[in-house]
Amino acid sequence: MRWKRGSSAGNTIDARGSRGGGGRVAIPGGLGLVGVLVFVAIQLLSGGGGFAVPTAFDDGAQAPDGGAIPAGEDPEKDLRDFSEYVFDSAQSTWAKTFGGGGYRDAKLYLYRSGVSTGCGSASSAVGPFYCPSDERVYLDLSFYGDMQRQLGAPGDFAWAYVIAHEVGHHVQHLRGTDDEVRRLQQEDPDQANPLSVRLELQADCYAGVWAHAVFDQLDPGDVEEAITASEAVGDDRLQRRARGDVDPDSFTHGSSAQRAKWFRKGQAAGQPADCDTFGVDEV
Repeated sequence: MRWKRGSSAGNTIDARGSRGGGGRVAIPGGLGLVGVLVFVAIQLLSGGGGFAVPTAFDDGAQAPDGGAIPAGEDPEKDLRDFSEYVFDSAQSTWAKTFGGGGYRDAKLYLYRSGVSTGCGSASSAVGPFYCPSDERVYLDLSFYGDMQRQLGAPGDFAWAYVIAHEVGHHVQHLRGTDDEVRRLQQEDPDQANPLSVRLELQADCYAGVWAHAVFDQLDPGDVEEAITASEAVGDDRLQRRARGDVDPDSFTHGSSAQRAKWFRKGQAAGQPADCDTFGVDEV
């Protein structure tokens, strides 16, 4: 992807130089890009142990601000700047879509190892995630290497897809989609997983909407990188790698084919209306 360093929108909080709030691991249910499944897959593949998922988050917890690494001492400077560029670009795209000042910027929070958020504490092993309580996307830049080594999804635009997906969750939050999904899940627990799948696939489609908006900046193969990344985090592929079989009833993010399908759907015309995963019988 062709991009230039420029002025920042001021929405990045770089706390990689400070010690975040580690401790117990809390997974924002269904909202992160890879969530529980990637954590389980990586742990099982590497022989790791178990983890605890609390039944409720500490909504009063907040990640400390500040703690950036000086630019001249930052080995991840290029990736940091690229991540900020993608985040700002995606939000700019959605601000135009909302119109009339209806879009409220999220914050990009960069951290290392562990972090305390408005949704509770989390380990970087859960991958990138969005917390609706504080409207922040949490990102440990080391996940870039994990995508290449663990998931087989290298490339700058694969990484851009990850960030655009999380911005998609912010869009859902502003539109009230995530609140409505949680309400429906509470009313009908048997539909909790299928509803989570539709929420995640919509965020994939929203990532595609942004990809369409920046089409003139893309290099040959960029879209394929994003599709490879979307397929790499399909529930079926992660479950097969982690335990050797697949249980569709336990899917929370969608299959590899579904994730690629909905990214392509958003990228094809760049129309958010095409991303209504809740208005179709089959996703």
